[in-house]
Amino acid sequence: MENETGRRRYNSLRRVAQAKQTRAEIADAARRLFLSQGWAATTVRDVAREAGVAVPTVYAAYENKAGLVWALADAADLAADVPQMIDELEATTDPRRHLAAMAAYDRRLFERAGDLIVLIRDAGRTEPDFADFYLRGRRQVGEYRTQVFSSWPDGTLRPGLDVPTAIDIYAALCNIDVYTTLRIERSWSPDRIECWWGEALARELLSRSTGGPSESPEGTVALRRRVDREREGRQGPSVP
Repeated sequence: MENETGRRRYNSLRRVAQAKQTRAEIADAARRLFLSQGWAATTVRDVAREAGVAVPTVYAAYENKAGLVWALADAADLAADVPQMIDELEATTDPRRHLAAMAAYDRRLFERAGDLIVLIRDAGRTEPDFADFYLRGRRQVGEYRTQVFSSWPDGTLRPGLDVPTAIDIYAALCNIDVYTTLRIERSWSPDRIECWWGEALARELLSRSTGGPSESPEGTVALRRRVDREREGRQGPSVP
């Protein structure tokens, strides 16, 4: 009797694991198709065929095509590791390190899910639900940046700069389009982008008394050394 109970328990766990694996395979198939042939051109039947499952299985797992995108977006957020950013923010009161932690999160998000962000944004041109989802995501990002910037003591931001304007400057510097331009068109590595973001944000947002680049040159020196190494790697060592 005890062995039968154990078998039933393990069978139940096995079914749960199989269901999770099926959901993951469907999501992977959907991502491949959405990115290769576009949101509008991809049907649930296409996703089912790509995943090797029946169409009702896709509906049972995600309800509809939009449900697949929401699931992919949630997975992208998990992949970027929000808890890691929160731990890094809580570990210090240094605004420069706060900016570095936030830039690192953005880098991870764009590196691992930038294609999905572009997909959702572009689909929003014809799908109101997607447009709303994208805008809500951008608002949430603005809210957590506001929380961080508002926690800083008076005098942290550059003279004449308020928190809303600081949020705008951050958004102009750190976004998927800038990441894509530097990564694809200019062949920057993700490390280099993250390092530059941290330095640029500190330079544009922080006052000198906070320890901006003019008073903390180590980060700038590290960035320059990294850039030099990357250039040597692409072009070969320079001849003195």
